[in-house]
Amino acid sequence: MQAYFTNDAIVLGLLMAVLAIIFYLESSKKPFWVKFFTYVPSLLLCYFVPALLKWPLGLVDGEVSQLYYVASRYLLPAALILLCLGIDFKGIMRLGPKAIIMFLAGTIGIILGGPIALLVIEYLFPSLIPSNLSVNELWRGMSTIAGSWIGGGANQTAMKEVFEVADNIFGIMIVVDVIVANIWMGFLLYGANIRDKANRLLKADNTAILDLEKRMEDYNASVKKIPTTTEVFILMAVAFGGVALAHWGADIITPFMEERIESLKNMNLQSLASGFFWLVVIATTIGLALSFTSARKLEGVGATRWGSVFIYVLVATIGMKMDLAQIFDKDNIGLFLIGLTWMLVHVIILLLVAKMIKAPFFFVAVGSQANVGGAASAPIVASAFNPSLASVGVLMAVLGYALGTYGALICAILMEMVATG
Repeated sequence: MQAYFTNDAIVLGLLMAVLAIIFYLESSKKPFWVKFFTYVPSLLLCYFVPALLKWPLGLVDGEVSQLYYVASRYLLPAALILLCLGIDFKGIMRLGPKAIIMFLAGTIGIILGGPIALLVIEYLFPSLIPSNLSVNELWRGMSTIAGSWIGGGANQTAMKEVFEVADNIFGIMIVVDVIVANIWMGFLLYGANIRDKANRLLKADNTAILDLEKRMEDYNASVKKIPTTTEVFILMAVAFGGVALAHWGADIITPFMEERIESLKNMNLQSLASGFFWLVVIATTIGLALSFTSARKLEGVGATRWGSVFIYVLVATIGMKMDLAQIFDKDNIGLFLIGLTWMLVHVIILLLVAKMIKAPFFFVAVGSQANVGGAASAPIVASAFNPSLASVGVLMAVLGYALGTYGALICAILMEMVATG
């Protein structure tokens, strides 16, 4: 059914109104809203309320709208640049090896979660497997989810080609991928709101993260000022000038890589032919480079604040693409249960490793989202803890692009062994 509003100017107005209402209520001093936002983070609402506009209200359709494309290609790289401007590189280095360990634990959780989920459903609940799918078609289709959850869209497409997944099966797996990943992202955003309780349960040492947050806040306070119109224009020029450079660089590099796609496939590095990959890498690099220059002082005129606004708009457009109705489609219930079981294995391994090494919940959340969500959503989850930490999510997500195809291939081989065993 067609959405009631198909004009993106109207859809954008609706999303901005939703965001404004959420933040207005969050800033309210009324006891009800103070208590409500103690348990329900605003970022989570910015994600799920737009999903309700799609279903059951039927007001918008994220698949028809071009707003997500604009937000992910223009606002996201601008946000990456602005959020990286004031980065404390030494502080990030002092975060230690736990960040990488948790990221790799998340990757291992996805690699093992696929075959375990397939094993559980195939042997315990075989009736849940859709009748129109053979087990052989199922594991091949699941390989595309592995590519997405470890790397990103390029890795997902690579798995489709490698294992010759039919288009109709690929479409179903994309739905499972998006819905399950988005549900888990919702839990992570909620977890960010109860981080202190989570850290106590994990017996985590949160000192390095708190130190980085404090250093960033102190620096922000030292340069904070009421910006002039000229300074705002300079800030926007830096942000969107950087976006222009990132797109220019991606437009040059991507065709060069596409000409060598066969060689890249042989090395399982198809991600390097993705324009979005280079857009994120170049934008992040520009932001990191500027953090070593006097441009860092732009933090005082609102770099992080504007970057956060762009991220929230992106969150709303992602939520608008989420089709909650698909969760209740009886033909997909079995596939969703496979996806949820898979995600549960990923979560259990993450939490076990976090408990063993006493890693703070921030590393659990960002390590997971850098795998499952990639560069578009890892900084969103990191920002839920503190906007100054967004760059940590970006850096880890880029690592996910590099490992995506390798991890997905290993996962696919294990699933094939389960399916044919």
